[in-house]
Amino acid sequence: MISALGVVQILAWGSSYYLLAVLAAPIARDTGWPLTWIVFGLSIGLFVAGMVSPRVGEAIRQNGGRPVLALSALLLSAGLLTLAIAPVLPVFVAGWVLIGLGMGAGLYDAAFATLGGLYGRSARPAITVLTLWGGFASTVCWPLSAFLVAHLGWRGACAGYAALQLAVSLPLILMVLPRKIATPPVTPGAMPANARLAPMERLVFILLMAIAVLSGLTVTIVSVHLLTILQGRGLSLAEAVALGALIGPAQVAARLLEMASGGRHHPVWTLAGATGLAAAGLGMMALGLPFVGAAIFLYGAGNGIFSIARGTLPMALFGPDRYAPIMGQLARPALIAQALAPSVGAVLLSVGGADLTLDTLGLLALLNVVLTALLWQSARALR
Repeated sequence: MISALGVVQILAWGSSYYLLAVLAAPIARDTGWPLTWIVFGLSIGLFVAGMVSPRVGEAIRQNGGRPVLALSALLLSAGLLTLAIAPVLPVFVAGWVLIGLGMGAGLYDAAFATLGGLYGRSARPAITVLTLWGGFASTVCWPLSAFLVAHLGWRGACAGYAALQLAVSLPLILMVLPRKIATPPVTPGAMPANARLAPMERLVFILLMAIAVLSGLTVTIVSVHLLTILQGRGLSLAEAVALGALIGPAQVAARLLEMASGGRHHPVWTLAGATGLAAAGLGMMALGLPFVGAAIFLYGAGNGIFSIARGTLPMALFGPDRYAPIMGQLARPALIAQALAPSVGAVLLSVGGADLTLDTLGLLALLNVVLTALLWQSARALR
């Protein structure tokens, strides 16, 4: 089941979050639409995903992940087909609204909530393995996207990904995931589980949300603007691409180490490692230290295990009964931050160049370390 969900995650991320990394330039050349508006489609999708995430979490709590993830595959397929046939820019944007609905119902948060419902407090190893699969999304789908564009054009590439959602992801979800989760029935109209937080739990929830927002903002700015930042520091495009390519292996290596640990430590230590490594990497870059490759590797390692902490820590703090709706509530502000991040990064680069952008990223990462320390102190009161 984890392997099947891993394939689903690779295709979900590759046909949504990572899609425009390869397709944006061919779309602009073919249509004449402004590149800014083409890339803005992803921001719209992330914003829509954030808005629907709480409802997705509650739906998974009540009905299990199978119907929600199946709906995600259908929505992603419909959105991709809309992109493929879009005659004008507004139709293209409407396609990203559909993709955003699919992202909200099918990316990590929904998958984590599904695993939480299936495995309860024993979900940590499954979540860790699933993030290991997801780490290969860009590795698999960027070359696939380039191949499809070269042979079918960008419209054919979108249609091809739509077909993969229907021919691969949807059958895997329907055949492998159980119809119902092994939890007590939910009373219709009952108070949402996330609303039953005690005062100290509410503080912990707010700290988790703030950490997720800052991480989402930082990660997306780096993902979108890293090459520009490195070139602003005097590196050539080829050097910037080579250094940026270190992030993927760093993420996978860190996740393998986390998996090898066997979950013997509390997930709050995974979060501390994630925020600490990210802050160290971005801090080294902001200070202008010469070890740029090492800095990027540290950042990538922190980003890699942050996904594990984001999926496992809420389970440890709040328990399985409230896990799915809490994951949905945490996802909303983080996804909205990711939607705004490309524009925030562009403003920072235009105002202060690479130096101001890296200084800001370093400060955000350092603030996340402070918030993690506060979370650790607050979480001790819950034990």
